[in-house]
Amino acid sequence: MKIRLLLLFALAPILSLAQERGAGIRIGEPISLTYKDFIEDYLSYEVMLGGGGINGSDYYKKDFESNPPASNAFYLGHSASRGVSINFRMALHEDITDVFEITQGYLLGYAGAGVQLRTTNLEYSYVLNTNNPNQPVQLEERTNFDFGPEAFGGAEYYFDETPISVFAEIGLFVELIDRINLKGQGGIGVRYLF
Repeated sequence: MKIRLLLLFALAPILSLAQERGAGIRIGEPISLTYKDFIEDYLSYEVMLGGGGINGSDYYKKDFESNPPASNAFYLGHSASRGVSINFRMALHEDITDVFEITQGYLLGYAGAGVQLRTTNLEYSYVLNTNNPNQPVQLEERTNFDFGPEAFGGAEYYFDETPISVFAEIGLFVELIDRINLKGQGGIGVRYLF
């Protein structure tokens, strides 16, 4: 029994710094399920799977006009719905518990970068520019793919007695494929630690 107590006290400082993996939900842009694990004490990776928001209507109108289904197609409108968003990111963490004089639990600030793939499901309506006033409205379904890097920063609070952490973050997604575009992102979330 004495050896167990001695071992526990010897390992306590090391165990208190150990990070745990976590799975949870992130509400924001993009909304997603998240899995995070630490490679080293202050270096983590995260995988997120969810749905990204829809870009503004001008974005998709310009996309239609730059790639029409026929040379005489005239854009009438579109409908868009969320597709899939997949993120892979890495972050460096810094313990900022003392900065905010937190006495229970601990707070880590973090910043990192990653890559993001997003899709949006679209249905365009258009007419062919002909002299026939009774021509039917044409429909075309497309999937818009966006891919590029992202940069982000935030803070995550780890509770002492409960295997839960909460976090808030902001970031910037730079779309390089399908076309160059910037998109602000952010979210709040909770993870169960195991």
